Order: sequence, then C-alpha cells, then structure tokens
Amino acid sequence: MDVLESPPEARPAVVTGGPRRRRRGSGRLTPYLLSLPTLVVLAGLLAFPLVRMTMLSFQRLTLRDLFTGAAPQWAGFANYTTVLSDGFFWTVVLRTIVVAAICVAVSVLAGLLIALLMHRVSGWVRLAMMVAMMLVWALPQLVATQVFTWLVDTDWGVLNWMLDKLPGVDFSNHSWFVDPVQGWGVIIALVVWGAVPFLAISLYAGLSQVPKELVEAATVDGAGAWQTLRRIKLPILSPLIVVVTTLSVIWDMGLFTQVYIARASKPELDYYSLAVYAYQEAFARSNYSGGSAIAILTVLLVLGVMAFYVRQMFRIGEAD
Repeated sequence: MDVLESPPEARPAVVTGGPRRRRRGSGRLTPYLLSLPTLVVLAGLLAFPLVRMTMLSFQRLTLRDLFTGAAPQWAGFANYTTVLSDGFFWTVVLRTIVVAAICVAVSVLAGLLIALLMHRVSGWVRLAMMVAMMLVWALPQLVATQVFTWLVDTDWGVLNWMLDKLPGVDFSNHSWFVDPVQGWGVIIALVVWGAVPFLAISLYAGLSQVPKELVEAATVDGAGAWQTLRRIKLPILSPLIVVVTTLSVIWDMGLFTQVYIARASKPELDYYSLAVYAYQEAFARSNYSGGSAIAILTVLLVLGVMAFYVRQMFRIGEAD
C-alpha cells in the first residue's frame, strides 16, 4: 500500500443528510422569523379597528344608538347585500381600479425613466435630482393637494394663465373639475407627482446593483442601450419592479386625501373612490354600518394585492 494513502479507518467520515437539511430548513424560515416582529406590531395596531369595523358592518348602528349608548341591532349580511346589489358601488369599484392602474403604470414608468437618467448623469446633477425628489416626497399630501388646486384654480390658476397664452387657446376662467375626465387627470397628475420620487430612488438603487461586468460584456458583444436594458438590467430589476409596483397598487387603491381636499371636502359622485365612498357613506350620511361594509370590501380587495406582495418579498428573501 502506498504510504501516502491513508488507511480506511483514518479517513474522516463524510456526513450527509441531516445537518445540511436542517440548515437549509432553518434558512427557509429566516424571512418569516424576520418579518414576525413587524407583523405582531401591525396586528396590535390594526386588530381592534379592523375587528370593530367588521362587527359594525354586521350591525345597524344609528345616531340614536350613538347618543344613547344602546346596543345596535344585528343586521347579518343585510349591509353587504345592500352594497353589493347597488350598481353605483360597482361603478366606484371600476373607477377605483382604472384610476389606480393609470397611476401605477404612469408613475412606475416615469420612475424607471428617471432612474435610468440618474444612472447616466454626473454626480452633482444626480445629487440635485435626489434632493429635489426627497423634498417632493417629504411634502404632506394635504399641502401638495392644496398647491395643485391653486395651480388649476379657475380664476387665478397659473396653469390656465400659461395655456391661455398659447395662440388659439382660451383657458380664461376654465374649471378643470367640471369635466370628471379633466378633474381626474389633475388628481392622477398629483398622485404620480407624489409617487415618482420613491419609485425613482428605489429603482436607481436597484440599477446601481447591476454588475458592470455584464453591461461591459454586452457592449463588447455589440448590444445597444435598448438591448442592454431589456436583456440585462430589466431581468435583474424585475423583483424590485414587482415589489414597488405592488406597493403602488396598494397605495393608489386607497386614494382619499387628494380627492377629498381637491373637491373642498365635498366630492361629487363622479369623484368617488372606494375610500371616499366609505367615508361619505359613514360620516356624511351617518350610515356607519354601510360605510363599514364598503370599507371591509375594500380591505378584502386590497388584501389580494397584499398577499401577492408578501409572497414576492418572501420569494426574494429565499432567493438571497
């Protein structure tokens, strides 16, 4: 026997199976364990309002019950039946989905284009863009909405004054909210304006993680800017794009402040979103149980999107 060869009994045993499988299993549980504290805090903050609202949606609460403290009557599914059989509710649902889809599509595309621009400009220009967008992101929605309503004001709006200077255009004393299409255009522009900073900075951070070696190799192979973006950058960015798009859908489905403030706290029926509809039904018409039923249906609609978002977050954690 060769002297360099170790005897069989001296060779270290190779352990396979159990420990490696346990390590792999514990790695799969890591995203769930890391997200557990956040879920506990959210449950603590949202449990009581959500449970109370759910109970209220199965009751018939009146102003008399509020003032006297009497227990409201049990209504069962009557509130849900009334809401779901109302054609106006489905009109508001469709309007909310369409507006959210437009806002998400425009804001994500604009954020991606700005992120690509930030990736190509010089350092000081990038810094100026980031500071400007952070200021926009820090501006409260109420203040931003008020500024936009001043810009499109019928009598003193800057936008009307600028458009009126164009040859052949008469925008003096033009009211943007008389036509719901134009009014929703202003609201969508406001939502996109407030959403772009977060999306652009997030997508720029993702672009900065694209390996330069891949881009340089593609350039050497003759790939143009569009081919490099479509075949290298976008596939790497796709998990982040899914996450920010899902977050945008959740935020835009709950559109309330921009509509409510833009219409001076008295939104017309043509400007109802699901959140505005639930609020108006509960507090403007004192139909607290009906408003709660609308809110619960809205929550169920958004939960489907949230489930997809949480699943994507866990999938990204598993991939890492």
